[in-house]
Amino acid sequence: MLRKLPCLAACVFALAAFAAHADTPFPSKPIHLVVPFAPGGSTDVVARLLAEEMRIDLGQPVIVENRAGANGNIGGDFVAKSAPDGHTVLLAAAGPIEINPSLYASMPFSPTKDLRPVTKLVSEVNIMAVHPGVPARTVQEFIAYAKANPNKVNFGSAGNGSPGQLGGEWFNQLTGTKMIHVPYKGTGPAINDLLAGQIQVMIDNMLPLWPHVQSGRLRALAVSTTQRSPAAPDLPTLEEAGVKGFEINVWKGLMVPAATPAPIVMKLHDSAVRALSKPAVRQRLMELGAEAAGNSPEAFKQEIQRETAAWAALVKSTGVRVD
Repeated sequence: MLRKLPCLAACVFALAAFAAHADTPFPSKPIHLVVPFAPGGSTDVVARLLAEEMRIDLGQPVIVENRAGANGNIGGDFVAKSAPDGHTVLLAAAGPIEINPSLYASMPFSPTKDLRPVTKLVSEVNIMAVHPGVPARTVQEFIAYAKANPNKVNFGSAGNGSPGQLGGEWFNQLTGTKMIHVPYKGTGPAINDLLAGQIQVMIDNMLPLWPHVQSGRLRALAVSTTQRSPAAPDLPTLEEAGVKGFEINVWKGLMVPAATPAPIVMKLHDSAVRALSKPAVRQRLMELGAEAAGNSPEAFKQEIQRETAAWAALVKSTGVRVD
């Protein structure tokens, strides 16, 4: 009987939260959409695109709020500890939700216990992009260049323990290169230094990198997924380019405090799915290398569980740690 008390307490909390808002239509005030990273990265881009559509659909302002730090833990913790009334929502990403639990000795919140999945918004492609000053137009040419310059080629990422760092370290492991990791406080600052030539390469989200590739300010060599991207069908996968076994899949989604009542969760879910179903939104996402999703809360939960285990294996393999 005692073992059932935590579950009972959670249920009572959820019912109390729902009762408190049962007489007030949701949403009754502006919704804060928390991005756990700095402006300019793919999470921020998706948030701002979604916020406008959900504002129109729900009839309340949807305010994008950047709370960066600790590889997404600060923003995730803020939402996890917010009132479970649907007015504070996390624009979640694979890093803080699936990767951080394997990187940090202690987490300020539990992604699986303190947050409730709403829906996966997009599946994203990562690309390998280099500064035009790098004398390589293929992945194999880049590998040869990096091997000829050990510990002199710098790769950037959104921070220690981010998918970008894990991708770069895994690339080192699979190819025998010795690139040096340079962590930034977000994807946007890392891209700025890549554009300036301060770092030479990134393996990161296509969404914020692709416009610079199209303008000629960066050169794309490959995508990280097992299938080519519809946004860049001529760009080979890293597997095709000779880096056998390399595959990184990333996503963006919505999550809310765990005790948020199911009717509110479904109203947020339905609004997000309606936004993602709009042809203009889907087209814009595809142009940026992201594919609209919109699965159920339960399907999203199961996917997070599977991928958390896969990322844990990669973290162990690469030896990446965050103190």
